[in-house]
Amino acid sequence: MLMTRWRAGRAGAPGMRRPGLFRMRPGYSLMEVLIAVAIIALLAALIAPRLFGQLDSSQVTAARTQIRMIETALDTLRLDVGRYPTEEEGLAMLVTPPADLIDIWNGPYLDGGLPRDPWGTPFQYRPASSPSRRGVVYSFGADGQPGGEGSAADIYSRGAGPDDDGGQS
Repeated sequence: MLMTRWRAGRAGAPGMRRPGLFRMRPGYSLMEVLIAVAIIALLAALIAPRLFGQLDSSQVTAARTQIRMIETALDTLRLDVGRYPTEEEGLAMLVTPPADLIDIWNGPYLDGGLPRDPWGTPFQYRPASSPSRRGVVYSFGADGQPGGEGSAADIYSRGAGPDDDGGQS
């Protein structure tokens, strides 16, 4: 009987509504949105620790690569000058010549100045006991302090360590 009142010509007339029928609006319900947010949060909680672990290991790898680059620059400096920097001269000798070696210094040996480690702190240099041996270049790691564990541990080039006296003879 309801259908007989609403004929095809009148059903589409403006302002006319069918009693008992709800209009379906496009979009998502609150429950669907909450479920989607919960799934995203769960995935983030499971994946984020792995991603941050990769970030730490990539920073350590970048630091080791920069250390090897500095060591190569030190070897080139030694070929020109005949010795490695002293403790007082440090890594600055790679970009600024000492007054007594200005005639034979062919630097700068690093483009763009001395690099900083991935955590923004300067690399450290400890000269070897002999001026003909390369000293040790290292980074204090994520914490910027001597020692530490994990990503906060001191970083040396491959094969070098805190008690190493340089790696070249």
